[in-house]
Amino acid sequence: MGKKLVALTGDRPTGKLHLGHYVGSLASRVQIQEDHRQFVMIADAQALTDYAHEPERVRENILQVALDYLAVGIDPKKTTIFIQSMIPALPEMMMYFLNLVTWNRLKHNPTVKAEIQQKGYGEEVPAGFMVYPVSQAADITAFKADVVPVGEDQIPMIEQTVELVRKFNRMYRTDVLVEPKVVLSKVARLPGTDGREKMGKSLGNAIFLADSPDDVAKKVKGMYTDPNHLRVEDPGKVEGNPVFTYLDAFASDRIKVEELKAHYQRGGLGDSVVKKYLLDVLIAFLDPIRKKREELAKDPGSVMDLLREGTCVANDVADTTLKQMRQAMGILYF
Repeated sequence: MGKKLVALTGDRPTGKLHLGHYVGSLASRVQIQEDHRQFVMIADAQALTDYAHEPERVRENILQVALDYLAVGIDPKKTTIFIQSMIPALPEMMMYFLNLVTWNRLKHNPTVKAEIQQKGYGEEVPAGFMVYPVSQAADITAFKADVVPVGEDQIPMIEQTVELVRKFNRMYRTDVLVEPKVVLSKVARLPGTDGREKMGKSLGNAIFLADSPDDVAKKVKGMYTDPNHLRVEDPGKVEGNPVFTYLDAFASDRIKVEELKAHYQRGGLGDSVVKKYLLDVLIAFLDPIRKKREELAKDPGSVMDLLREGTCVANDVADTTLKQMRQAMGILYF
């Protein structure tokens, strides 16, 4: 049997995780851990690139993100879960990579440009934010990740990592660093409950994994549908209608979903009926996750112990890669 491929993924701890995270990455991580050596990073240092003024928010959400991981089935016996800022090798690796990339290249990274516009930075972009593609390259290469599961919007970040790996290996005549490959999420991005393209922690349009049934009910009741579907008897649109997008993602009874779509499109089916079915589907999906999460939350010390153990494992792996890099560069002095 061959060596397991290595996978690396992660999340910024700026809030609890939501259904968009589940569809986009968490579900695939639960599968990937079965046949990969998987590292999952809680990217607190990366979160501080635009939350430096709120370190307490980042600190408090480390536990919340870890609870979400464990509740959905990410198994610390199969996956190494670690805290980014507790791995000293990562910022040192980033420093070496920064010498291999131009400021102009960083400015033109499409993902960075889009996020700068989204966050409204203008000319006041934190330098830490500008260089986070290089930080991400250090994260990926430290663990010699063969695959990095991401959404399409993150492809430019992985491309930049590949550029840095090739430049480092070529410049120092080594093969110590591994070129990662992109593994795209199988499901398209889940829209917000308000119909916006993106579901976000801070946009007020997310259903969180930790939400109570009452919270889920309120959010589903207020969901955006087809604005032109004014009367029950009117034909409605399924495309771009978040209620049906969510049913496609979470309902197991495909025949019923297709019947609802056909009925809605020909008219005679009210939004409230479809939303009621969606609510039943989401409650059934979220209930076991929420209950497991609540049980785990009773003993936060044990959860932090798991993170400490995972961070120790990750630290050893990253430190080994750093020493190999320094040796290749000729700067491993003792």
